[in-house]
Amino acid sequence: MADMTSDTQSASAEEQFKQLRELFADAPEVGKSALERVLSELKSQASMTPPPPVESAGRVGSRLGKVSELTILVPLAPGGAKRLRAFLQLLNGNLAGADKVGTVHDMRFVFLDNDTRMLFATTFDGDWDPYIDDFIAKIPDYLDIIDSAWDGWPGIRDPGAKDYLAAHQVTAEGWYVGNPDLTVADIRRLKRIGQAVDTFLDAVGD
Repeated sequence: MADMTSDTQSASAEEQFKQLRELFADAPEVGKSALERVLSELKSQASMTPPPPVESAGRVGSRLGKVSELTILVPLAPGGAKRLRAFLQLLNGNLAGADKVGTVHDMRFVFLDNDTRMLFATTFDGDWDPYIDDFIAKIPDYLDIIDSAWDGWPGIRDPGAKDYLAAHQVTAEGWYVGNPDLTVADIRRLKRIGQAVDTFLDAVGD
């Protein structure tokens, strides 16, 4: 059975390789050459255990291991960019208040197209709905200050808030996570352990 599965996966991979070569037939030479080198590398790795596939983060978005992504492209309301930029500058650009949520790995706000649109991107632990629920419970006012810059934002306490977010979210097709099995809590615990070990070693050294 294992050999049959392996043969099926190999045939499927070969078909994908063939399709890629066809799609890249009219690509620039730099792209075609790079594709052949990468396909050769992938073939040599065929006997190795493949990395886990990207999965669904629930309602929308992608997840790898314990970490999920959320990427939103949203139009800005008139005056929204000016208000939001001033608020972010008040915080010196550092959104450390997200620590209150406890599951956020990172987040960023990027103004686009002459301040008419915004890209909001974040990574977090777990699935989509619990993540949004954490924001509603722990930092709703911060979220409303920021998201009120978005055209049509109903307010995080509004029943339609999740629908608004989902409607403007774009799911990642490809994604990389350095440590997909470590939550924010895991990382902080390992950091504390590392600091304790360093303190102990320093004491022993003295």
